[in-house]
Amino acid sequence: MNHKPQITIPATYMRGGTSKGVFFKLTDFPEAAQVPGEVRDRLLLRVIGSPDPYGKHTDGMGGATSSTSKTVILSKSSQPDHDVDYLFGQVSIDKAFVDWSGNCGNLTAAVGAFAIKSALVEKDRVPDNGVAVVRIWQANIKQTILAHIPMTAGAVQETGDFELDGVTFPAAEVKVEFVNPVGDAKLFPTGQLVDTLDVPGVGTFEATFINAGIPTIFLNADAINYRGTELQGDFNGDQDALAMFETIRAHGAVKMGLIQDITEAADRQHTPKVAFVAPPKSYTSSSGKSIESGDIDLNVRALSMGLLHHAMMGTAAVAIATASAIPGTLVNLAAGGGDRTEVRFGHPSGTLKVGAEVSMQAGQWQVNKVIMSRSARVLMSGQVHVPDVIG
Repeated sequence: MNHKPQITIPATYMRGGTSKGVFFKLTDFPEAAQVPGEVRDRLLLRVIGSPDPYGKHTDGMGGATSSTSKTVILSKSSQPDHDVDYLFGQVSIDKAFVDWSGNCGNLTAAVGAFAIKSALVEKDRVPDNGVAVVRIWQANIKQTILAHIPMTAGAVQETGDFELDGVTFPAAEVKVEFVNPVGDAKLFPTGQLVDTLDVPGVGTFEATFINAGIPTIFLNADAINYRGTELQGDFNGDQDALAMFETIRAHGAVKMGLIQDITEAADRQHTPKVAFVAPPKSYTSSSGKSIESGDIDLNVRALSMGLLHHAMMGTAAVAIATASAIPGTLVNLAAGGGDRTEVRFGHPSGTLKVGAEVSMQAGQWQVNKVIMSRSARVLMSGQVHVPDVIG
């Protein structure tokens, strides 16, 4: 029996924030994968090594966690006044499924560097020294993001002394600015800052539903019998707890109008996110670092792809920043209430400070921008080799 040889595709493996992913230029894909659809999904699943019933991604580039099973496709922007189009695919670990419903805020920090290195940004927009502002069109959610990329001697500056909790080594700071992160969505889909979520068989909870960065459901930690200081080891082995949160997520997705029936949640694993908040409490992070209650405004824990995240998703941080700036949301109340333009929250790996600029217009809250600092660097570049699944 004759078997086809593997195909090779130029690719770059990058860390962005607390995530890792495989980056591609759209034009480097086989022609059949340059358009959305089944062929592209099959290809990316094979690149990552999914579906993997062993949950290890031994036969692919994935890392068998939601933070490391990610793919990015970049191209020259189709939008005026933008440099690059950024399409994000969250690859399921154990299912043959690529979720295109949301963005990865962490990998956004790496998009600007990849775009510059791949000549997707016009040369006159990239200084030899200083900061290049890469104008990103986030194609999944149709929003603008500005990545401030440090440049030295004509090259992207990747090394530095900026430390990011959840990342082992320091690197150059990359400021990421999410412009109008709500887009055309309704910021509070139910029209309420705090709503009631009834989950049959689980309970009834206060919840803040918000569309900013990524659709997110915020709950109070004590309402679901948590402290808000949990780490992955305290949480991810508890199958009953994980099932409870998935049920909450499914019913919340219906409440937010993202799906019509809870059965549809299985095919929309990336969104919405579920997070729980608590007033500041001291704890020891996953790295052994002591986080003191006086150094943070609140604690937040969030789930991604069915498990507690080891730090915080960048897009969820956008939602946290936005909700914290609007008096009366559960996030704002956990942080002490009142008006605020920035917040520092505790997560399993440490802390993160984010800022949001909001305003009230015609009786509705508007989000002008959210800013946070991340870091990014190339881990490996060359080609990925995968069996020919193009068909």
